[in-house]
Amino acid sequence: MEQIENSNKDMLALLEAVVGIKNELLYIREYFHPLLKGEIYLSGEQVCKMLHISKRTLQQYRDDGLIPFIKLERKILFRESDIIRLLENNYRRSLNNEKNI
Repeated sequence: MEQIENSNKDMLALLEAVVGIKNELLYIREYFHPLLKGEIYLSGEQVCKMLHISKRTLQQYRDDGLIPFIKLERKILFRESDIIRLLENNYRRSLNNEKNI
């Protein structure tokens, strides 16, 4: 009987460890992005959140050539550096416009 109790405790400990590993993997998938040649690539959903725009607006920006993107098979990715550069350029432009007013 003691062996069964120890076995149950071991199984519970193992289950807790598996759940912990699963939670860590989910965290990594959410907050860490793969690097390719030092570049971080973002999904369309991540770019929408970053820019506070809808998916349709992002599509329009892509169609108009405002945001560079990469298409790998059926997946569309955006370089984080391109998005940051776009934001910085538009921020500088808005500051210059305010100075001219």
